[in-house]
Amino acid sequence: MNWSAGRMVEKRPVLLSLYRAAAQGVSPLFHVLFGLRSRSSKEIPARKGERFGRSDLARPAGSLIWIHAASVGETMSVLPLIDVLTGDGHAVLLTTVTVTASELAEKRLPDGAFHQFVPYDAPVPLNRFLEHWSPDLAMVVESEIWPCLFDEMHGRNVPFVLLNGRLSDGSLRNWSRVPYISRFIFRCLDLVLAQSPADAERFEKLGCHDVKVPGNLKFDAPEPAVDDEAITVLQAQIGERRIWVAALTHPGEDEIVFDAYKRLRQEFPDLLLVLVPRHPARAQDVIDLAAASDLSLVSRSSQQPVTPETEIFLGDTLGEMGLYYRLSPVTFLGGSFADVGGHNPVEAALSGSALVTGPKVANARAVYKEFWSNGAAVRVQDPTKLANEVGELFRNPEKIHRQIETARALVEAGRGALDKSLALLQPLLNGDRAKRLQETADEQIT
Repeated sequence: MNWSAGRMVEKRPVLLSLYRAAAQGVSPLFHVLFGLRSRSSKEIPARKGERFGRSDLARPAGSLIWIHAASVGETMSVLPLIDVLTGDGHAVLLTTVTVTASELAEKRLPDGAFHQFVPYDAPVPLNRFLEHWSPDLAMVVESEIWPCLFDEMHGRNVPFVLLNGRLSDGSLRNWSRVPYISRFIFRCLDLVLAQSPADAERFEKLGCHDVKVPGNLKFDAPEPAVDDEAITVLQAQIGERRIWVAALTHPGEDEIVFDAYKRLRQEFPDLLLVLVPRHPARAQDVIDLAAASDLSLVSRSSQQPVTPETEIFLGDTLGEMGLYYRLSPVTFLGGSFADVGGHNPVEAALSGSALVTGPKVANARAVYKEFWSNGAAVRVQDPTKLANEVGELFRNPEKIHRQIETARALVEAGRGALDKSLALLQPLLNGDRAKRLQETADEQIT
């Protein structure tokens, strides 16, 4: 079936042709970039070929669905979908950009699914990748919009979907400055499954011709798994001490958290800070910062016990966020003072921890706005006020309880995007949508 038949047949914009030529021209520099990123553990040297579209794995027989998710948050949001697809007999290829997402995939992907790193956004690596894997359905997650990738998919006989799509006002303004390119790029998509009506409206303004709003897949995330033995051991070590978690922090936020912790210790002298950096590779940076701040630290990876003298417990492991959230009645969720767009609050809400955040959460603004307006999370505009807000919660256990219950209720009310998304994807899996695309093409011609 000719899946490309329903897409607008348009000449590639000149600027996009120049972008492709430039991407191809600088391709030799990707080797240099890879080497530099490898030095900081942002790439895996043994898997370099994947970034250039090469793989040691053979394409599995039968139906293959390719899903591209940038990092850990996007990967977490599509894991339930991958479980369903593999359960229905499809092989699933998950690609990501980050090493942390690859490590998560290694632990969490079901049988029938496997991980590769996404190739660089240049014609040769992408063509090599697509020719090798030849997916029957391709999906990119949230805001992974890459010009060469979309252009390469434009002429291929493969349905192409934006899954759990989000688009900020700023991104809409930026794409609108290059209307010929944006119109071409966004019409490469056969279907957009948007997180919210506001996102859907923005995608439609950029030319997407089939946009649906099944909701946000992140609301369908399961409660994070917790090793009962691990939490029993840690709780025995911690005893009756008060605990505060600072989760998924980025450079610049650790200093804010340490400053708030020192202030809180004046009122709560037994307070233990559990600090979980967004990237475990930053563990040594946090250890050095704690030493410079004259704070006693033990790390999860070292297996050293938490003692009464321990001030900082460093969560430098993957796949244990449920453990860290469950330890504490209050969590500061990082990525919200740094300019990284924030992180999904649903896991913490489901784990029963009251949330405190900074204001910079563009990646999940709709979710946070609902949390903030309904009293399911506390927003701190000024980093110097973080200790005040955390302390206020510790002084009012009933407020913690209300906030946790409100957050859980909001998450439960927002569930259902997975089932709705699956229903909308089903025609792409069984081929019925090809007829609709052909009818659309016929209408455009007439």
